[in-house]
Amino acid sequence: MGKYSIGIDLGGTKVMTALVDKESGSVCNFIKKKTKKDKGEEKIIRKIITSVNEVIEMSGKNINDIDNIGIGAAGQINRESGIIINAPNLDCSDINIKNILENAFKKEVFLGNDVEIATIGEMFFGSGKNEKDFVCIFVGTGIGSAIVQDGKIRYGTTGTAGEIGHIIVDVGGRPCGCGGCGCLEAYASRLAIEKRIIGALKKGRTSDIVNYLVEDKPIKTSMLKKSLANKDDLVLQIINEASEYLASGLASVINFYNPSKIILGGGLMDAIDYFYNRSVELAKIKALPTPSKSIKFEKAKLGDFSGVIGAALLSNYRNLL
Repeated sequence: MGKYSIGIDLGGTKVMTALVDKESGSVCNFIKKKTKKDKGEEKIIRKIITSVNEVIEMSGKNINDIDNIGIGAAGQINRESGIIINAPNLDCSDINIKNILENAFKKEVFLGNDVEIATIGEMFFGSGKNEKDFVCIFVGTGIGSAIVQDGKIRYGTTGTAGEIGHIIVDVGGRPCGCGGCGCLEAYASRLAIEKRIIGALKKGRTSDIVNYLVEDKPIKTSMLKKSLANKDDLVLQIINEASEYLASGLASVINFYNPSKIILGGGLMDAIDYFYNRSVELAKIKALPTPSKSIKFEKAKLGDFSGVIGAALLSNYRNLL
């Protein structure tokens, strides 16, 4: 088995490609390209292939130095066949990404979903190292998670286990992107927070955050952080509401699964300590006393690189099963 692998994290707004040293988990070089305007199978495939070639070249390597390629994609996937079944944010469906990349590079390709690969990264070299029973939860544009039991990710009957973003926290509540109502994602994700702030501004509420807004651009986590630092009442109110809902979701996980640790990652958790700390504190209060006393919380350690590191280690992980 070679020392280096290529890890690819394919999301709705960007694709990050990295050359990863599998022995140390270090990212030797990486390239990040936006995908928001380049949708459709042909454009996405071209961008991925170009990125792989560029990151190998900039690392001073050649394809023969690479052991294999791992890719994580947001959306529905078939791990066994290597097919991206549906990636609505990329306007793609039924892409046999495994065959395409194997034909292009003559290397074995492994496919996982975006939360799965981030969890594998944390399992090998992050906050999940030496932990056997834990849950990784990533809070960003949406909310996703993966369940690890006895050192293995639990996929569930249909391969969709861990959809914490779609547990119901408010019966008949806000509409969610999944088509349901009252899902946690509709209350505690960055997108949910953004919608609440924009709605309040349209109703006449004042907020420091207007000083950072850019027309036709989303509210970034950095803007929320600045407004919180300035003690903005509106942003503080909505962050508090979101953390209350997130804590309820976390408490449900603690009560139901009783993991030894919950690892929290994603843009909101990485950047806003107040949101992380308040959510954790409230979750321990809301959970049943016995599991609450034993639960440990920790931030994801690998940050933006958790996905590419985990993707590069997909082959290692599959060999353990």
